[in-house]
Amino acid sequence: MIKSIVFDFGNVFLNLDIDGALQNALNLFKLKNFPEEMTAVNSLYEQGLITTEEFIEFYSDNFPNIPEETLIDNWNFMLKDFPNHRLEFLTELKKSSKYKLILLSNTNEIHINWVKENIPFYENFKNCFDEFYLSHEIMLRKPNEDVFQFVLKENNLEAKHTLFIDDNSDNINSAKKLGYQVWHINPENEDVTTLFKTKKELF
Repeated sequence: MIKSIVFDFGNVFLNLDIDGALQNALNLFKLKNFPEEMTAVNSLYEQGLITTEEFIEFYSDNFPNIPEETLIDNWNFMLKDFPNHRLEFLTELKKSSKYKLILLSNTNEIHINWVKENIPFYENFKNCFDEFYLSHEIMLRKPNEDVFQFVLKENNLEAKHTLFIDDNSDNINSAKKLGYQVWHINPENEDVTTLFKTKKELF
């Protein structure tokens, strides 16, 4: 029986265009692929191990002809819209008080600032959760197993009674190894609002 539900944010509630963002970045930086150093800096930023200032400085130093505002717009390119029906679903789920609700998102300060500015109901969304874990704040990121262990330990949960919902296969596999129940959601043809129909065997 599921007692707790751990949700990803992007491509579960907030629509993303990851492929478009990657291509946009390659075009902007005039690259054919991303250097390892760039990928490493992005990961460090997502894990809160470097500041926003240090993150922007890295890109400004490497691409001095690109304005800071353009760099930030490029970084936020993947962030799209948050359909209202998903908030309604979550709000009703919260009202039911049947499950402990947890958000677990790989994100960063620039992305969250964009969300706060562009999603008017962000605070209402946040208040639906019993715990709200952002990678850059807790300094842990998916798919590393330690972040999934952290969620279990902090909330005194049993993995077998905890459902984890994410669109990334690496994240899903890590959670599954630890005994979580999982839903590898496909944002192309699935919607989190169908949870109790799609995963009815768990409830």
